[in-house]
Amino acid sequence: MAQGMVSLPCVILLRKCKNLTCLIILCSLVVRQEAGKDFVFLLDGSDGTRNDFPAMQSFVQRMVETLNVNDNRDRVSVVQYSRDPTVQFYLNTYTTKEDIMAKIRGLRHKGGRPLNTGAALQYLRDNVFTASAGSRRQEGVPQLLILLSGGRSFDSVDAPASALKQMGVLIFAIGTRNTDTREMQKISHEPSYALSVSDFNDLSNVQQQLQSSVEAVIVEAGPESPTLSIKESWHFANKDIVFLLDGSDGTRNGFPAMRDFVEKMVEKLNVGENNDRVSVVQYSRDADVSFYLNTHDTRDDVLDAVRGLRHRGGRPLNTGAALEYVKDNVFTNSSGSRRLQGVPQILILLNGGRSYDNVDTPAAALRNQGIIVFGIGAGRSYKAEMQKIAYNSSYALSVSDFTMIQAARRCPAVCHSSLQWILYR
Repeated sequence: MAQGMVSLPCVILLRKCKNLTCLIILCSLVVRQEAGKDFVFLLDGSDGTRNDFPAMQSFVQRMVETLNVNDNRDRVSVVQYSRDPTVQFYLNTYTTKEDIMAKIRGLRHKGGRPLNTGAALQYLRDNVFTASAGSRRQEGVPQLLILLSGGRSFDSVDAPASALKQMGVLIFAIGTRNTDTREMQKISHEPSYALSVSDFNDLSNVQQQLQSSVEAVIVEAGPESPTLSIKESWHFANKDIVFLLDGSDGTRNGFPAMRDFVEKMVEKLNVGENNDRVSVVQYSRDADVSFYLNTHDTRDDVLDAVRGLRHRGGRPLNTGAALEYVKDNVFTNSSGSRRLQGVPQILILLNGGRSYDNVDTPAAALRNQGIIVFGIGAGRSYKAEMQKIAYNSSYALSVSDFTMIQAARRCPAVCHSSLQWILYR
């Protein structure tokens, strides 16, 4: 066992679902504060970020200032890339914070095009997250990659991002309005690890979220190899959550169960103007906002509004139009959305039937805005349609009827990714 390592007892966590059996065995070694972490900052140095580079530079400086840098604690590397990557310094180049800060202050914008993010990720895997370059991955030290990107990649990011994750590298991606949000989410360890700012001058808006996450990284020692995750006690400082409820004629009998589901979800949230915000929208032929993200700023007020919901009725069921409506009218700054501040945006759809209109384009538009969509379908809902709407197919759930929806709250697909922070914090 490496010097400074403190092992903790294995934790066995079992959760049972009514409709599925969830057996999660986590034999956990919590990573030692003394062991530190290995940080790699990957900076977009292409022609498109020339004016923004000083802001990126300052952000890295502020992040490094919070670290405990030395050879046995936190190590830092910085890489710039455009057409190809350039290592500014490796994880074992400097062993003091002062030396690293001086090097960061002296960075010069690389320039060049096109922006090959995929090639840069592959380069890091092969040349930076290695023992010869100072990585302590094989010693069980957490490996973190923080990507700052100002544009869409010219090459594919899928395979190299997947390869880094398989190595156990925990990836956070920060993009601007010029980046492809879907691409940033693919690169990140989980979709909610992809943060967004309007431009790099707003990086301070997401710095605290990022710092909180990296401070909470643990190592889980499983049966095969260690993996990284975030402590269950940690969660994003705030989230914007919109519930989109099927209020058509076909869900009249199931509506009380839908309402109870939303109520129990809200009870787990830390509702407040600067914490979690909640909106509820009902729809059938068209959409009707019950309340916006900035209507209520206490949990009690939100719960009162949820308990007072009445089934709206109507037909046909236009799910596509409802998705378009929430994109244009609810996930907006004027309605209380903090998307441009990097706050995770989550949509939870409860649906009881097949849509009369097309859902493909509006669902894709939500994903392109970085909104993480979970779909729960009941009864006559169309499974393939729900999978198209959801962020990916594993985020689409199915229950026989809405009275079974409480069981869905505990099944693995819901527990997966962002929604686990809503349910299990």
